Amino acid sequence: MKLYAIHTGNFKLDGGAMFGVVPKSIWNKLNAADENNLCSWAMRCLLIQDGKRLILIDNGIGDKQDAKFFSHYYLHGDDSLDASLKKHGFHRDDITDVFLTHLHFDHCGGSIVREGDKLVPSFKNAIYWSNLPHWEWATQPNEREKASFLKENILPIQESGQLKFIEPTDRVEFTDKISIRIVHGHTDAMMLPQVQYKNQTIVFMADLLPSVGHIPIPYVMAYDMFPLTTLHEKQAFLKEALEEDHILFFEHDPVNECCTLAMTEKGIRQKETFKLAEL
Repeated sequence: MKLYAIHTGNFKLDGGAMFGVVPKSIWNKLNAADENNLCSWAMRCLLIQDGKRLILIDNGIGDKQDAKFFSHYYLHGDDSLDASLKKHGFHRDDITDVFLTHLHFDHCGGSIVREGDKLVPSFKNAIYWSNLPHWEWATQPNEREKASFLKENILPIQESGQLKFIEPTDRVEFTDKISIRIVHGHTDAMMLPQVQYKNQTIVFMADLLPSVGHIPIPYVMAYDMFPLTTLHEKQAFLKEALEEDHILFFEHDPVNECCTLAMTEKGIRQKETFKLAEL
């Protein structure tokens, strides 16, 4: 097995929304905002080469939306999905599995591309993995969350015939080396892959912990549908991750790819930060 960090580019989101009730005087030291109160965030995916399978976890924002949509998110940086895959010797046609932690546009927008007037899968040889409760949540969205669930990112996956569902029990065995933790605070039935790699457990944090700066328990995004649920899920996860020495892989941290944890006088915090390739 080999793991690769796949960088699909950066975007900007409101700092207050990203840190919830935490005051700007505190969070601005973690990720400094620009004059519009926007902070830069990564859209970092994980590629798993496991035997004949090439599994891509999430795929960024994509490029099929119109200029007005992208004007809200200030895409920047030189990274792209295709360039990052190419850097490691891969092409999107090599992907056998696209694992979608959840269906918010910054996690699944790269799933579908425009070909003329058609919307077709970006990964024509891949199975796309979601779970039925989350799929139904995303395709019948509530008023607060529907702006994050774009039908052009989601419905063509099912229409292609390439969609399969994972049974969302508490711990799912996706492969013999990848298990899945299901969490419900950010959005219903978000899936966090846990990968056994070089005798260690690497957890893809998705939006349970978007960055190192979100490790403190009260640092919960205003985007979360059920913030108290997120708080309890963070507490349980961080306790387990500390005790079992898990490595955390961050999807949105603009600087840090991975970290380990340590107990401090302030509670559980990051211990060491490093790049995935350094393992």
